[in-house]
Amino acid sequence: MIIYEDLISGDELLSDSYNSKELFNGCLWEVQGKWVVKDSRIDVNIRANPSAEGGAEDDVVDDNHGVKVVDIVDNFRLQEKPPYDKKQFVAWVKGYIKNLIGKLEAEKANEFKKNVEAATKFLMSKLKELQFFVGESKNDDGSMVMAYYKDGAIDPTFLYFAHGLETLRRVSFALTLFKV
Repeated sequence: MIIYEDLISGDELLSDSYNSKELFNGCLWEVQGKWVVKDSRIDVNIRANPSAEGGAEDDVVDDNHGVKVVDIVDNFRLQEKPPYDKKQFVAWVKGYIKNLIGKLEAEKANEFKKNVEAATKFLMSKLKELQFFVGESKNDDGSMVMAYYKDGAIDPTFLYFAHGLETLRRVSFALTLFKV
Protein backbone atom coordinates (compact mmCIF):
# COMPACT_ATOMS: atom_id res chain seq x y z
CA MET A 1 0.00 0.00 0.00
CA ILE A 2 1.17 3.52 -0.72
CA ILE A 3 0.53 6.23 1.84
CA TYR A 4 0.69 9.89 0.81
CA GLU A 5 2.16 12.20 3.41
CA ASP A 6 2.03 16.00 3.57
CA LEU A 7 5.41 17.27 2.39
CA ILE A 8 5.38 20.09 4.96
CA SER A 9 3.78 18.64 8.12
CA GLY A 10 4.54 14.94 7.64
CA ASP A 11 0.89 14.04 8.31
CA GLU A 12 -0.56 11.05 6.47
CA LEU A 13 -3.39 12.36 4.27
CA LEU A 14 -4.30 9.70 1.70
CA SER A 15 -3.53 6.22 0.39
CA ASP A 16 -3.65 4.50 -2.95
CA SER A 17 -6.69 2.52 -1.79
CA TYR A 18 -8.71 5.55 -2.96
CA ASN A 19 -8.95 6.24 -6.68
CA SER A 20 -7.87 9.72 -7.65
CA LYS A 21 -8.50 11.81 -10.72
CA GLU A 22 -6.06 14.51 -11.79
CA LEU A 23 -7.33 18.05 -12.35
CA PHE A 24 -5.44 21.04 -13.78
CA ASN A 25 -2.59 19.00 -15.26
CA GLY A 26 -2.09 17.08 -12.03
CA CYS A 27 -2.04 20.12 -9.72
CA LEU A 28 -5.13 18.90 -7.84
CA TRP A 29 -6.25 15.37 -7.11
CA GLU A 30 -9.96 14.69 -6.79
CA VAL A 31 -10.75 11.74 -4.52
CA GLN A 32 -14.17 10.29 -3.72
CA GLY A 33 -14.91 9.85 -0.03
CA LYS A 34 -17.73 7.78 1.39
CA TRP A 35 -19.94 7.89 4.47
CA VAL A 36 -19.51 4.66 6.44
CA VAL A 37 -20.67 3.29 9.78
CA LYS A 38 -17.75 2.96 12.18
CA ASP A 39 -17.56 0.71 15.21
CA SER A 40 -20.92 -0.81 14.55
CA ARG A 41 -21.51 -3.03 17.53
CA ILE A 42 -23.72 -6.03 17.00
CA ASP A 43 -25.00 -7.76 20.10
CA VAL A 44 -25.82 -11.33 19.23
CA ASN A 45 -27.14 -13.75 21.79
CA ILE A 46 -26.92 -17.22 20.31
CA ARG A 47 -29.18 -19.63 22.15
CA ALA A 48 -29.57 -23.31 21.53
CA ASN A 49 -33.24 -23.16 22.49
CA PRO A 50 -34.48 -19.55 22.71
CA SER A 51 -37.94 -20.38 24.04
CA ALA A 52 -36.52 -22.49 26.88
CA GLU A 53 -34.09 -19.71 27.85
CA GLY A 54 -36.73 -16.98 28.02
CA GLY A 55 -35.98 -15.44 24.63
CA ALA A 56 -38.31 -14.94 21.72
CA GLU A 57 -37.91 -16.95 18.55
CA ASP A 58 -37.62 -13.73 16.55
CA ASP A 59 -34.82 -11.94 18.49
CA VAL A 60 -33.51 -9.14 16.27
CA VAL A 61 -29.84 -8.27 15.85
CA ASP A 62 -29.37 -4.57 16.68
CA ASP A 63 -26.73 -2.80 14.60
CA ASN A 64 -27.77 0.78 15.32
CA HIS A 65 -24.84 1.43 17.66
CA GLY A 66 -22.45 2.67 14.96
CA VAL A 67 -21.38 6.22 14.22
CA LYS A 68 -21.47 7.60 10.67
CA VAL A 69 -18.13 9.00 9.56
CA VAL A 70 -16.48 9.93 6.28
CA ASP A 71 -13.87 7.25 5.52
CA ILE A 72 -11.02 9.58 4.48
CA VAL A 73 -11.53 11.92 7.45
CA ASP A 74 -11.62 9.01 9.89
CA ASN A 75 -8.85 6.88 8.38
CA PHE A 76 -6.34 9.74 8.27
CA ARG A 77 -7.53 11.53 11.42
CA LEU A 78 -8.17 14.75 9.52
CA GLN A 79 -9.08 17.74 11.65
CA GLU A 80 -11.84 20.02 10.39
CA LYS A 81 -11.13 23.74 10.26
CA PRO A 82 -13.68 26.56 10.29
CA PRO A 83 -14.72 27.79 6.84
CA TYR A 84 -12.46 30.34 5.16
CA ASP A 85 -13.66 33.57 3.63
CA LYS A 86 -12.02 34.81 0.43
CA LYS A 87 -9.39 36.91 2.23
CA GLN A 88 -8.40 34.10 4.61
CA PHE A 89 -8.23 31.54 1.80
CA VAL A 90 -6.08 33.75 -0.42
CA ALA A 91 -3.71 34.39 2.50
CA TRP A 92 -3.44 30.65 3.19
CA VAL A 93 -2.88 29.78 -0.50
CA LYS A 94 -0.13 32.41 -0.89
CA GLY A 95 1.68 31.12 2.21
CA TYR A 96 1.23 27.50 1.19
CA ILE A 97 2.56 28.10 -2.33
CA LYS A 98 5.63 29.83 -0.91
CA ASN A 99 6.25 27.03 1.63
CA LEU A 100 5.68 24.27 -0.88
CA ILE A 101 7.82 25.71 -3.68
CA GLY A 102 10.71 25.87 -1.21
CA LYS A 103 10.41 22.09 -0.67
CA LEU A 104 10.03 21.03 -4.31
CA GLU A 105 12.75 20.22 -6.84
CA ALA A 106 13.05 22.88 -9.59
CA GLU A 107 11.16 20.89 -12.24
CA LYS A 108 8.27 20.06 -9.90
CA ALA A 109 8.17 23.65 -8.62
CA ASN A 110 7.87 25.00 -12.17
CA GLU A 111 5.12 22.49 -12.98
CA PHE A 112 3.25 23.50 -9.82
CA LYS A 113 3.62 27.25 -10.53
CA LYS A 114 2.30 26.77 -14.06
CA ASN A 115 -0.94 25.10 -12.89
CA VAL A 116 -1.64 26.43 -9.40
CA GLU A 117 -3.37 29.62 -10.57
CA ALA A 118 -6.08 27.73 -12.49
CA ALA A 119 -6.48 25.26 -9.61
CA THR A 120 -6.82 28.13 -7.12
CA LYS A 121 -9.45 29.86 -9.28
CA PHE A 122 -11.41 26.61 -9.34
CA LEU A 123 -11.21 26.35 -5.54
CA MET A 124 -12.23 30.00 -5.17
CA SER A 125 -15.32 29.33 -7.30
CA LYS A 126 -16.34 26.62 -4.81
CA LEU A 127 -15.20 28.43 -1.66
CA LYS A 128 -18.67 28.63 -0.07
CA GLU A 129 -19.19 24.87 -0.61
CA LEU A 130 -15.82 23.72 0.73
CA GLN A 131 -15.05 22.09 4.05
CA PHE A 132 -11.43 22.42 5.15
CA PHE A 133 -9.29 19.82 6.90
CA VAL A 134 -5.70 19.61 8.06
CA GLY A 135 -3.72 16.59 9.15
CA GLU A 136 -3.52 15.13 12.61
CA SER A 137 -0.78 17.56 13.74
CA LYS A 138 -3.09 20.50 12.94
CA ASN A 139 -0.23 22.28 11.16
CA ASP A 140 -1.81 25.27 9.41
CA ASP A 141 1.27 25.77 7.21
CA GLY A 142 0.90 22.32 5.67
CA SER A 143 -1.52 20.92 3.11
CA MET A 144 -5.18 21.69 3.36
CA VAL A 145 -7.57 18.94 2.33
CA MET A 146 -10.79 20.35 0.96
CA ALA A 147 -14.12 18.58 0.50
CA TYR A 148 -17.43 19.42 -1.11
CA TYR A 149 -20.56 17.66 -2.32
CA LYS A 150 -20.53 17.45 -6.10
CA ASP A 151 -23.85 18.08 -7.86
CA GLY A 152 -26.00 17.06 -4.87
CA ALA A 153 -24.02 13.89 -4.16
CA ILE A 154 -24.49 12.05 -0.87
CA ASP A 155 -20.76 11.37 -0.42
CA PRO A 156 -18.10 14.11 -0.32
CA THR A 157 -15.41 14.68 -2.95
CA PHE A 158 -11.97 15.60 -1.59
CA LEU A 159 -9.40 17.85 -3.23
CA TYR A 160 -5.65 17.70 -2.60
CA PHE A 161 -2.76 19.76 -3.96
CA ALA A 162 -0.88 16.81 -5.47
CA HIS A 163 2.54 18.48 -5.37
CA GLY A 164 2.22 18.78 -1.61
CA LEU A 165 2.01 15.01 -1.16
CA GLU A 166 5.03 12.79 -0.76
CA THR A 167 4.77 9.10 -1.55
CA LEU A 168 5.68 6.71 1.23
CA ARG A 169 5.82 3.01 0.49
CA ARG A 170 4.73 0.66 3.21
CA VAL A 171 4.91 -3.08 3.08
CA SER A 172 1.65 -4.86 3.74
CA PHE A 173 1.41 -6.66 7.07
CA ALA A 174 0.38 -9.86 5.29
CA LEU A 175 3.52 -9.74 3.11
CA THR A 176 5.79 -9.44 6.14
CA LEU A 177 4.09 -12.43 7.79
CA PHE A 178 4.71 -14.67 4.81
CA LYS A 179 8.04 -13.05 3.84
CA VAL A 180 6.92 -12.69 0.23
